[in-house]
Amino acid sequence: MRGRFTGRRLAPAAALLLALAGCTSSGGDGGGGDGGRPRSAGPPVAGRWQPQVGVAWQWQLSGTVDTSVDVPVYDIDGFENPAAVVARLHDDGRRVVCYVNAGAWESFRPDAKDFPAALLGRGDGWDGERWLDVRALDRLRPLMAARFDMCRAKGFDAVEPDLLDGYANSTGFPLTAADQLAYNRMIAGLAHDRGLAVGLKNDLDQVPQLLGDFDFSVDEQCAQYDECGQLSPFVAAGKPVFHVEYELAPAQFCPAVRKLGFSSMRKHLSLDAWREPC
Repeated sequence: MRGRFTGRRLAPAAALLLALAGCTSSGGDGGGGDGGRPRSAGPPVAGRWQPQVGVAWQWQLSGTVDTSVDVPVYDIDGFENPAAVVARLHDDGRRVVCYVNAGAWESFRPDAKDFPAALLGRGDGWDGERWLDVRALDRLRPLMAARFDMCRAKGFDAVEPDLLDGYANSTGFPLTAADQLAYNRMIAGLAHDRGLAVGLKNDLDQVPQLLGDFDFSVDEQCAQYDECGQLSPFVAAGKPVFHVEYELAPAQFCPAVRKLGFSSMRKHLSLDAWREPC
């Protein structure tokens, strides 16, 4: 897997160039290095984990997961990692977030054949992926429920559902903001019904409407695009913003996001183990 970009953020060709450049970047600690032992991952709230504002994290979606990074929260691919990896991280006192794609079909996933062809739209810029028609709540609900059941069965504490802003992209479907709100709330409900915390991925324009439905935010490049202020309601509500930048150096974004209380770091676009935290 690798970092995700919606159409308004980066065109596929630019993403490829950035990925190639990122692989040669230097710097960073390759491990913990968050200024001493990070803050606690946070206690469960009413039986469900609620991460704390400012908690350090690691986001790795490609390669064998490096379980030695000294942070309280890991975000890893739900399909590609077995329960044993989650258990090992738990044994080390970490909370673990399950990455799944909720907004696009992926040809390489084991459940790809379960998605009706009528729900598959235009490509999202990555090989083998097509946007989903999120208006089809009744048909997508059991498919996403099965994915979240997988996350729960493997012992994950939370879900990161990707591509929750199809309405703002060229999907091939006439999606509206109202369609996206309904779908995103369905996704949050499916996670909560299973005792899993859930994060709002990007979709900054709908933060005011969705803040009460999600337990944290996962954002890419809000500093580069001067959007971080739109995420401040999460912090004000006691919910963390897990944030990454790919192109900016830490000196260019860390001072500002520290003031906002974000959990921020620089990553390669491939989202391998390398990290450079604020």
